[in-house]
Amino acid sequence: MCGIVAYVGGAAAAPVLVEGLRRLEYRGYDSAGIATLTGRTLNIRKTIGYISSLQSLLVQHPIAGTIGISHTRWATHGAVTIQNAHPHSDHSGRLALVHNGVIENYHELRGDLIEKGETFYSSTDTEVMAHLIGYFFGKNGKQGKIGLMEAIRQALGQVVGTYGIAVIHADVPGVLMGARHGSSLVLGVGNGEYLLASDTSAIVPYTHEAIYLNDRDIVCLGEGGFEVNTLTGLGSDYRITKIDFTIEDISKAEYPHYMLKEIFEQPASVSNAIRGRLSLEEATAKLGGLEASNIELRAVEHLILSGCGTAFHAGLVGKYLIESLAHIPAECEFASELRYRSLLATPSTTFVFVISQSGETADTLAALRESRRKGYRTLGICNYVASTVARESDGGVYMHAGVEIGVAATKSFTSQLTILTLISLLFGRIRRLSHTDGLRIIAELEKLPEKISQTLELHEQVRRIACKYAHAKSFLFLGRQFNYPIALEGALKLTETSYIAASGHPSAELKHGIIALVAPEIPSVFIAPEDSVLEKNLNNIQEVKARNGPVIAIGTEGNKSLARIADDVLFIPEAPEYISPILAVIPLQLLAYYIAVELGHDVDKPRNLAKSVTVE
Repeated sequence: MCGIVAYVGGAAAAPVLVEGLRRLEYRGYDSAGIATLTGRTLNIRKTIGYISSLQSLLVQHPIAGTIGISHTRWATHGAVTIQNAHPHSDHSGRLALVHNGVIENYHELRGDLIEKGETFYSSTDTEVMAHLIGYFFGKNGKQGKIGLMEAIRQALGQVVGTYGIAVIHADVPGVLMGARHGSSLVLGVGNGEYLLASDTSAIVPYTHEAIYLNDRDIVCLGEGGFEVNTLTGLGSDYRITKIDFTIEDISKAEYPHYMLKEIFEQPASVSNAIRGRLSLEEATAKLGGLEASNIELRAVEHLILSGCGTAFHAGLVGKYLIESLAHIPAECEFASELRYRSLLATPSTTFVFVISQSGETADTLAALRESRRKGYRTLGICNYVASTVARESDGGVYMHAGVEIGVAATKSFTSQLTILTLISLLFGRIRRLSHTDGLRIIAELEKLPEKISQTLELHEQVRRIACKYAHAKSFLFLGRQFNYPIALEGALKLTETSYIAASGHPSAELKHGIIALVAPEIPSVFIAPEDSVLEKNLNNIQEVKARNGPVIAIGTEGNKSLARIADDVLFIPEAPEYISPILAVIPLQLLAYYIAVELGHDVDKPRNLAKSVTVE
């Protein structure tokens, strides 16, 4: 959620740090700050609000130095104030630290430090870590980078929680240190310069070589190079990885917002998810990343899918896909709940799939670790090859969706659905689907990018509908079977971007309480493509219309019945039930986008939200 950028090299640090923070704005934040060293002088500047405020402050009160750290804060402990903004200093005022994560035992540590004479100026958990490192640095009697490294090790040995940190000290000029546990931190290796960041987006302008630090790694950077060790003093098992995207990939191009750009990138992102994974000869999907033979896959009797937010909705669609195409019992769990409950399945016959765009979602990582701890084969579906989910899982499938900057997930969702369709095809062919069935599904998948392009042609029609309903105070989203999760996702997208109270429900639950909300000022959005429950959906729409509720419907091209009863209809191309969710969600993404724009909201940076939720 928060963003870290740190730099050491031959260039002026402040411009590099500010530009890096700009590239992390999509992660969400409420304050920003920077610290640099000029010789043995520590300089700190902090502001509330956007990066532009920090930049204005630096124009008025510039700071020099070729080494520095910076941070965008998303408040967890303490209000949004200058005092609570990062970087934080220790008792001496000569150490500066930035931190992503949560220190769970900070109350206890703070009390101990106060008893030792330390004085605190903020209400954050981070300031406790700064004081703790500073305390050990002054106490252990060791100077220079060896003394600072030892102090960090001692301090982090007392910390319970998650962290990604970057530290500089005025008494150790030219040295930048960092460490991670449960919060992503990547080291950019440049030509005579090094960067630490919570996301590769901040590194790309300077280098395409990166080291994704492992949990409990500690790194020391300086003019002489870099060292990566562990908090136990052993060498780290790290490798230098090539970053596979460019500055152009993380630009908005001709689009006004990242969200709209990424919605329109879905023909390409879905095509990338499919590419090289379909076998006409065997009429199945080829997913070598699952690291399992057909015999092992055949023995699977139960699948558990887990994720948070949009990824959870993808998992719900996956449940329908797997049960329909493969006839394997499947369940979908919130990752935040899975980690705290007992799994009652048999490990030897159960696969667990964790789904995360970033591969760094805190709850999803915790679910992955709990699942593996209990002996389940745990596989990841994520977008980044070097992410923690990818590194810690027993295998998995990469989405290849490309960089997603917009906080409201769009192309990653349809890529996840595509991957889950491939997984369902693979399991289905091993168990029950005929060769002809497999070829039919492959043919539909191959037509999918073109059908997405056709669906995107609705954008002007969606924009007009959005203007018509933008000032509604709430929305209902309703769907059945495969499209019930799409109702949930449509409601989430609208809530995230427009701050309108929207809720998703199964259409059949309308009469079980939801119908009490139906009113002329509350639009109902029905996902009602040509499928096995279309007639049921039409009946539900009639019930809403009988109570003067306006209806926006998503239907299949040529459905005259839907056109007659709904106030507004968006027609998607004809597709089988298992494909329709991918097409049906696109008009809902556009609806959320255009309503947010009509209301004047910052679509790419919705209030209180962050792209990657790295704390519980």
